[in-house]
Parts: sequence; structure tokens; C-alpha cells
Amino acid sequence: MTSKKTNQIEETRMPLTTEDVLGDRIEALRDLFPEVFAEGKIDLQRLRLALGQQVDESRERYGLSWAGKAEAVRTIQVPSTGALVPVPAESVNFETSENLFIEGDNLEVLKLLQKSYYGKVKLIYIDPPYNTGNEFIYPDNFREGLQDYLRYSGQVDGDGIKLSTNTDTDGRFHSKWLSMMWPRLFIARNLLAVEGSIWISIDDNEVSSLRALCNEIFGEENYIATFIWQKRTTRENRKVFSVNHDYIVCYARNKEQFQAARNMLPLSEEVLGRYANPDSDPRGDWQSVSLNAQAGHATKAQFCKVTTPSGRVVEAPAGRCWVVTKDKMDELIADNRVWFGADGNNVPRRKIFLSEAKEGLTPHTMWLADEVGTNDSAKKNLIKLFDGVEAYDTPKPVELLQRIVQIGTCKDKDETVLDFFAGSGTTAEAVLQANEADKSHRRFIAVQLPEPIAEDKQVRQAGYATISQVCWSRIKRCVSQVQEARKSRLEVVNGDTVLGCRLFRLASSNFKIWDGDAAPRDPAKLAEQIRLFADNIVPGRTQESVLYELILKAGLPLTAPIKSLEVKGAKVFSVADGLLLICLEDPIERDVLRGTVELKPQRVLCLDHAFRGKDEDKVNTVLEMRSHGIEFRTV
Repeated sequence: MTSKKTNQIEETRMPLTTEDVLGDRIEALRDLFPEVFAEGKIDLQRLRLALGQQVDESRERYGLSWAGKAEAVRTIQVPSTGALVPVPAESVNFETSENLFIEGDNLEVLKLLQKSYYGKVKLIYIDPPYNTGNEFIYPDNFREGLQDYLRYSGQVDGDGIKLSTNTDTDGRFHSKWLSMMWPRLFIARNLLAVEGSIWISIDDNEVSSLRALCNEIFGEENYIATFIWQKRTTRENRKVFSVNHDYIVCYARNKEQFQAARNMLPLSEEVLGRYANPDSDPRGDWQSVSLNAQAGHATKAQFCKVTTPSGRVVEAPAGRCWVVTKDKMDELIADNRVWFGADGNNVPRRKIFLSEAKEGLTPHTMWLADEVGTNDSAKKNLIKLFDGVEAYDTPKPVELLQRIVQIGTCKDKDETVLDFFAGSGTTAEAVLQANEADKSHRRFIAVQLPEPIAEDKQVRQAGYATISQVCWSRIKRCVSQVQEARKSRLEVVNGDTVLGCRLFRLASSNFKIWDGDAAPRDPAKLAEQIRLFADNIVPGRTQESVLYELILKAGLPLTAPIKSLEVKGAKVFSVADGLLLICLEDPIERDVLRGTVELKPQRVLCLDHAFRGKDEDKVNTVLEMRSHGIEFRTV
């Protein structure tokens, strides 16, 4: 076979690994600075010259460093070969719902989502381990990735993997936590939309480390705020100080874009109670605000005398000035926008009409228990939801997450909220409740490791062995509650693309992944291994599982609509309204491939083994598809 034909065949094969993060960044650098590459490698001296004065040559510089950082950086450069296996039988409205619950290690899942959801997530909230020494339980070895997880979750044979707590007597107490968080936050940033934001719950143990970490990943210029949440109202007398608060650290993908898109909080009953209409103004209810301010930078026109309707002449108090100039004050008075009191004798105050304040209140950074709930109130609500079972120790209140959803998402758009430390599933419930409150269609993606629940007789007897089982049960219970509430209001339930949730589980690829390092050296055994890999689908995998792996690795979302078509007697899946056609027939006939061309898709994907070694047919298919503007790939 000619080299040209060989290249054409190789170009058709779709990679079964996730995106090469390092490779993508190198290609971006090559596009910006082609002159710094020599023989395919980056020449650091040329790069320094190209950057000029932007390069810091000093040995001492400000930055974040810890034992294991280099390994943490390398972690994101290792592509995942995993797959997200659909579980329709356990899902709620699998065919129509756009909500996702994914059981699996969040780092592997984030890698798998990166291509399809890059820049598409509006809001991320996470409640990671606080690193208190008894809840930071992760595999000791972070390097093996998917294989560690498969052993951990019992999907492959082996002795399992060692788990340990991260105690403060460990010499790498903070380093281990940073090494765990760095790759997850790095990939999370890639998923955020340009106006998106990430909100992270944390306590005093790692809040300073988290800020430094986020400054490096998101950029210090994209820091938004650190919110203080009153997590308890009772006093803890057993400690030196009673700690009644936690923090929520917020960063944006792009601060300017976030600030332009972020929402105000709705007006509370207390605020609404301040509005009245004592002068029967036809513009409706209003409240008055002060018209004077500190005089530090005032202009001469802001120091003036004002005559009240009663005839009294008043001036701004000593050291202060009016917030508007004399001309503007006269204009406001003429428009009946200044209130001098019922008798017309008071110091002037500006009238703010309720109709003009409908956009809401500017969020503040102190979130009190009576506004957003506490750990205790959240725990009581969860026990009620689980019919008396105390299924989770430290849930966050739904009201707290609803506030974050209100601020960070738009109710008029079908935006995505991600939580990859889903815990008991508070974020998922908050999204469902927020949608009910403002009749919107946000969707959520919740990811949770099947971490074993500590030996708790009541929880075990209730059928929950892992945190992910608790989370999934909560999601289903909340969906059921919403459905029942809608039925009681005689609202339509069927056809709602948001109500429900699809369940996926992280597993190994449905395809046999060739490992050159592990290949036998003996020629006869190598030939046998190659023969076995010709049909590269793992025995026992369902067609549906293979289909969803290909959809995700083709860069389409897991919720993309799928239609089953018949083309020349063969079954073909039309994904995303015909954007992608996938045929899993083996063997595949030329008439079927020609039939897919007639459907005018952008891409066509089929099994490489389906050509049965007929490379000539494959090359001809590539050329025919290309002539019709169709991208053809095999796997």
C-alpha cells in the first residue's frame, strides 16, 4: 500500500483517549510563536527572545509551590481511556431528561467531559474535602488514574487499593490536598463559559491554600469574593472558640464578563415592606434614601442651599455635601422625586420607586443562617426527605445553593450547573427547586465517587453502602416531589426535557486499548495479540454503551438527541439532529455508507473492523465522503 493511502486510513481513526491537554497548549503556542520551535521542540532560548521583557529571569519570585506539584501537573497530561456507561433502567426519563448524575472518580469524569462541554458550563459549585484529617479519604496512589478507580470500585480483579486519611501529622498534609485539587480545578476552568463562575465551599484549614491555588489557575484578576456563611447558630462550648462560619470562595472565568452577566437577588419581604405611597404618587410605591454624602471629592455645585416646600432653607450637614449638583437637585424636585416629609419641612431625601428597583438587590458577602439555612437545618430536611434515615452527616442547605444558582445563572436560558463533589446531592436539588421557583430550565451535572459510607447500621439497613447511592436516591426523590407538586397544580409533566435525570457510571472503554509497552516480545504471541485486537470491542458490552462512548468522544453532549434510522437495511443512529451518523454494523456494506451520504450529515462514524481489512474500500469511502463535505472516521 502506498504511503499516501496509509496516511488516509490513519487519518480516519478517531482517538479513544480524551483530549491531549498539553498537546493542545503546545499547538496554541506554535500558532502564536512558530519561530520558537526547532525540530518539533520548543527552544526555550528562542521563546525568551520572542517574549522579550515579559520573561522574569530572577531566581526568586512570588508563586505557589508544594511537594508533588510537578506530579499534579503531569496528572492532567495523562489522557483518560474510560467511558461513561448509560444505565437507562435505573434512570428517570432517560430519553428526555437533560440532567446527569455520573458515578465515578471526578478527575476521570472531568477529563471525559472536557471535549463535549468545553466552555459550556455556566456555574460550578463544589464542596471538596475540607482536609480536617478525617474526611479526606482518597487512594494513596494518584498516578494510575482510571485503573485505580476500577480497582477501587470493584470493576476489575485485584487486591484493591489502599485508602488513608490525610492527618495534620503527615509531612505532606497541605501538599496532598493541593495535589488532589490542582488537576480538578484546572480542567474545571476549561469547562466554564466565558461569563461563568466557580464557587467553592471551604473552611479555615485550606482557605488560604485555595485562594493561592485559584489565583494560579483562574488568575488573581478573576477573583470575585469570599463569602462568609453562618453554618450554625448554636455555640460550641467544647472548643477554644466556637466556629460558626465557613467560606465560599468565588472566581470567574472572566471577571468583566461575569459581572455583566451576574444577577441581583430578588427583593425580600422585609425590603418590600419599606415601600409605600404616602403622597399618592401615580408612579406607585416608593422608599426614600439619603441625598447627602461625605464631601471629600465634591464639586462646588454640590454645596448649595435647598428651600423646602414649607419655606425652610436647609444645607447639607457639616463635612457633607449633596450627592447631586444644584441643577440636578432642582430637576429632581420638579419631577416630584424628592421627599421633604409629610409636612414639607424635612431635609430632602430621594424617592426610589419600586417599579425601578425590580432588578433586585446587590448580593452581599455575609450570608446569615436565617437567609440561607445552616448545616443543622439541612440535616433535618434531608432526614425528612429520606423518611427518617440520617443518610448524610454534613449536607449543605438547599437555600444556600439556590442563592448561588440565582446569582450565577440566567433563568431565561437553558444553562448548565456542574458539581463534581456532589456529596448528598444538594446542588441537584437546588437546581430543581430554582427551576420550579422561576419556571426556568437549567440543567445539572452531578458527579460523585462511590465512596463507602462509614459503618452506620441505620444507613446500611436502608440500602445505602456508598455516598453516590445516597446522592442518586436524593435526586430521584426530589424529581418525584416536583412531579407530584406539578400534578397537584394540574401542570403538564410529560415532555419536560429537564425533569428527570440520566444515570451514567464510569467504566473502562468499550474498546480494547492497545498498550505497546505491555505487548509481548515473542513474534508469534504478538501476532496473536494483534489478531485479537482486530475486533476491538470488549466482549459483553452493549451497543448502547458503545454508542454513548462514541458520542462523547466525538465532542457531543451526553444529552444529544438520538434517533434510530434504517439505511439500506442497516441500523444507523442519527445524533444531534443528523449532525453525526453512527453505524455499528459489522460488517458494513458499501450501499449503507452511500446511503448515509444521502442524509447529508456533517460526520459519519463506523467501526474499523467492519471493513474486514479491505483498506481499498476504506480509502474510497474517505474520498467519497470528502467530496460531499462529510468528515468520515472509524474507530
